[in-house]
Amino acid sequence: MSTSTEARYGARRQPRGWRQFLTPKWVVSLVLVVGFSALALSVLAPWQLGKNDQIVERNARIEAASETDPVPISELLDGGGFDADDEWRRVTLSGSFLPEDEAVLRLRPVNGNPAIQALTPFELDGGETILVNRGYLPTAGSDIPSIEPAPTGRTELLAVARKNEPRPETPARVGEKTAGSVEVTGINTGQIAEATGLELADDYVQLSEEQPAALNPVPIPQLDRGSHLSYGFQWIAFGIMAPLGLGYLAYAEIRERRRVKNEGRELDEAAGGPDGERTGRGGRLGGALGRRRAPKPWEDDELAAADAGGSRDTLEERYGAARGGALAAEGRRARREEDRF
Repeated sequence: MSTSTEARYGARRQPRGWRQFLTPKWVVSLVLVVGFSALALSVLAPWQLGKNDQIVERNARIEAASETDPVPISELLDGGGFDADDEWRRVTLSGSFLPEDEAVLRLRPVNGNPAIQALTPFELDGGETILVNRGYLPTAGSDIPSIEPAPTGRTELLAVARKNEPRPETPARVGEKTAGSVEVTGINTGQIAEATGLELADDYVQLSEEQPAALNPVPIPQLDRGSHLSYGFQWIAFGIMAPLGLGYLAYAEIRERRRVKNEGRELDEAAGGPDGERTGRGGRLGGALGRRRAPKPWEDDELAAADAGGSRDTLEERYGAARGGALAAEGRRARREEDRF
């Protein structure tokens, strides 16, 4: 093995084929790449693509609802709740507010700004009670603005049907800064019903603009798909590119090993063969003998004498008839080869 090969990979024989990648570095890299690709393709990409599908469906319902005339809430409120396809439909309500059981929604920014929202129960003429989101008020720091109470007496409203939100982990509590109103962090009618002692419908409504008791109406979501689709495709691309990148690194490693091996072979040949350190000590004759087959273990002084062109008689006299004759013959053959090159 050549000096350059030993310096790069050590004197031990290197494993060949796939066994050369059975090292901690390559094994850990393979595990990380496979884990990342599995996560990207099975979790992250479906998550973003699923959010995109949800937004597309929501936008379609909002667009369809805007083109539909309002209907009485009794036509949509089936069994205490709305169908999923009826969300964002405009509905009309007749009845009266129950302001003493109002709840306040906190930690829900509006248009990126801190705000609170007023959630007031509304008793319908038919006897059912539904939660009405009257809108929001902006806040500054920890200060809570006073909320204008809902009007008493019979009221007619125009609102938008909304589905109930999941129950928040934070329990409802009576707030000191909201005049004793129940404070919540999500619009879950079950949680608010437990806190107020009322029997509420499963879903709620959101007041439209210019309605009685409306504060600042919560804006309808814009019909924008966002970047979820592109993010989903990016995760798919990352999941595919990661193993391809690892494969390219493995190919580059194999190619580099082959290049170093070829360089070592060339250096060995230039030094007189794989055993060039022994056969090259005699100069040109040692190189020629090493390139052929070096039939005898010549010593340095023998190779030097033959290389100097010593006669057969002189060599036989010095090294004996058999060894001197063989050495003289090898010297002549080596010089003929050198003349050919």
